[in-house]
Amino acid sequence: MTTAPPAPTTPATERPGLADRAGTLPTRLASLTSLRFFAAFAVFVHHFNGVSAGGGVWRVPDLFPYSKIGAHGVTFFFVLSGFLLTWSHKPTNGKGTFYWRRFGRIYPAHLVAAVAAIAVFYGMGDDHTDAISLISSLLLVQAWLPNAMPTLPGNPVTWTLSVELLFYALFPLLIGRLRAWRTRTLAVVTVAGLVAMWAVHVAADHYLNAHDASWVMRHPVVYLPQFLVGVTFAIALRRGHRVPLRPTAVVVLLFVYAVVFTRADDWGNRFTAHQMECTVRPVIAVLSVLLIAACVQNEAAGRARLLTNRSLIMLGASSYAFYLVHQTVNQFIREYWPHRMAPSNEAIVFLLGTFLVSQALAWLLYRWVEEPAQLWWSKRAPGSRASRRAAGAEKASAPVAP
Repeated sequence: MTTAPPAPTTPATERPGLADRAGTLPTRLASLTSLRFFAAFAVFVHHFNGVSAGGGVWRVPDLFPYSKIGAHGVTFFFVLSGFLLTWSHKPTNGKGTFYWRRFGRIYPAHLVAAVAAIAVFYGMGDDHTDAISLISSLLLVQAWLPNAMPTLPGNPVTWTLSVELLFYALFPLLIGRLRAWRTRTLAVVTVAGLVAMWAVHVAADHYLNAHDASWVMRHPVVYLPQFLVGVTFAIALRRGHRVPLRPTAVVVLLFVYAVVFTRADDWGNRFTAHQMECTVRPVIAVLSVLLIAACVQNEAAGRARLLTNRSLIMLGASSYAFYLVHQTVNQFIREYWPHRMAPSNEAIVFLLGTFLVSQALAWLLYRWVEEPAQLWWSKRAPGSRASRRAAGAEKASAPVAP
């Protein structure tokens, strides 16, 4: 009687219930590329309207104060980064190759856009900075500095790229361990991270002055739970879990939440309004990942006609460039048109015109800097020829910061 050989130890990702069961889920996520455009546009509308009198370009009363929720469009990008990095990750990709490609993806367009931003904000405008703050913005580490001058030095929108760099630094080091965890464990850790995000906000408001609290809530470490939300859902979808929602339902939830959040001061008491502010980042992160998951499932079922429209995909592809240039365009208008017009709904025509100018500049930056620089850099990535060929496949699903 022969003895059967011992069964091999099964990795966690291959245990029953944990295996990658993506099945018909798409690997090229065109709908998520389109969603990037809407998130970037929300940030643009927020900056155009501003948050205080004279803080934007020209206020549109029908959009303000609802447009302030657009500031949290960056949350969508943080969640999307975690999702797409995990979705496209291959264990055979080395850490060096990953870091190399991330550098080529982020820095060339950022540095070119920074030249224009510095000229507009510090050459034409009245903003002042110092050498350390300016260099930190070029290196994208400004969010780590508590006393940067001004608060958002260089190209102000790139503080989010400083957050993304932490995600990129940690991802290759942690993804193997995260994928070895059970889905339930991942979910518990993710929820705990979002609760911690709320707790940090409450503590910062209670114990710190306004300057320090603002810096804490921009610190890259604070946003790690949002990144983890994206990672967790990507792993869960790969393992066969599904979100029982259509994209339309999530969009309605987002709309309702935006209205309630905006009117919290009017409809609730002071405590309720403060808790809405402290929970907005975790809530938007959850709604963002539900939308992402629903769109992935929708695309797999062949129902994503709108989000797979070629024009929307192209707008989404250039959304990183648009994000980099839009606030510089806003500031340029403010400098050459320093008087403030009274708030008017007619300003929406000016908003759309400013968007078109920003989008045109973004397309030039994308077409002549971002794309060719990424291609040039990827061809020189360390490693085998196979890793270089994989760069082309990665580009279709690579996340964009924001």
